[in-house]
Amino acid sequence: MDAREVVDALLRPDLRGRTAYGAPQLDVPVALNTNESSYPVPAVVVAAMTAAVEEAAAGLNRYPDREFTRLREALAAYLGRSGTTVDPAQVWAGNGSNEVLLHLLQAFGGPGRTALGFTPAYSMHPIITTTTGTAWVDGMRGVAGAGAFDLDAASAVVQVREHRPDVVFLCSPNNPTGTALGLDVVEAVYDAADGLVVVDEAYAEYARAGTPSALTLLAGRPRLVVTRTMSKAFALAGGRVGYLAADPALVDALRLVRMPYHLSTPTQAVALAALAHADLMLETVDAVRAQRDRIVDEIARMGLSPVPSDANFVLFGGLADSHATWQGLLDRGVLVRDVGIAHYLRVTAGTPEETSAFLDALAALVPTHAGAAP
Repeated sequence: MDAREVVDALLRPDLRGRTAYGAPQLDVPVALNTNESSYPVPAVVVAAMTAAVEEAAAGLNRYPDREFTRLREALAAYLGRSGTTVDPAQVWAGNGSNEVLLHLLQAFGGPGRTALGFTPAYSMHPIITTTTGTAWVDGMRGVAGAGAFDLDAASAVVQVREHRPDVVFLCSPNNPTGTALGLDVVEAVYDAADGLVVVDEAYAEYARAGTPSALTLLAGRPRLVVTRTMSKAFALAGGRVGYLAADPALVDALRLVRMPYHLSTPTQAVALAALAHADLMLETVDAVRAQRDRIVDEIARMGLSPVPSDANFVLFGGLADSHATWQGLLDRGVLVRDVGIAHYLRVTAGTPEETSAFLDALAALVPTHAGAAP
């Protein structure tokens, strides 16, 4: 046996043959495939982060604050800006929202338990689920007479009652479709479910005016969780900070599964500096929204089928061969995301210059690449 065969024999049976998650990391002029912010961290915030890390460096001989107390206070204050009071005891954080999701599944999933998500949705939900030994169920989207990727309360409730999952995942705005949920869907799913209901709001800051947040539903719902991230609107993808808000009793349960001192001192310092400059960090949100809406409008004029978005990206269809179009864009120096949905691709809204480069490249391809029904 070679080394690969030896390792495969030792590997958990449910992981054998699986492919690791990962978007292509290619050196291209225009990278619009991973929903990062195209705008760098402002210089004044970089200086604040640098000073904070420098101040903390002398104490790196000691473990970090295990309870990340100041960070929880700052995150609670930030969430409270939307008008919903959040206590620091309701907040939990991790190294990216993926670790926060992992904590939830370690605590409330596991062998003999099931998680349900409504596909297509964030591809890491089933991956994280299965790594904890939790069974995954693909729920379905699609509402008669509405958008192909919409999810209504009645359909969601039927599926929850059929599968009786221990954990339900809802995304608002949803990745990769960009579509947001009405609170009626969240309420109906919560009432129908017996287990945890997790609303992934990674892109909430980009939502169009009037789009509600599930944060407003937390009071009196101890099984409801709302997850967020600093990777997107806060332009902190490299900082790896994600967080959630939930009932304090649920947050306390996550202490049973987290690794000791899981948030490093530098990570906490960088996140605190960013939150202290929240207004400045979020100044690019309107600019990104403008490019997102520009993409929707111009792609529609090309005769393709963009999905109206509340996120910082646009899913668009009407392509005869989505992978061929992906390669055609890449050949022109533009990297977008092939999310595995036939006839569709997803593009991040970048700077005006990046958006122009994408739209010009796509326009050159449309005469020979369009043709499939959305």
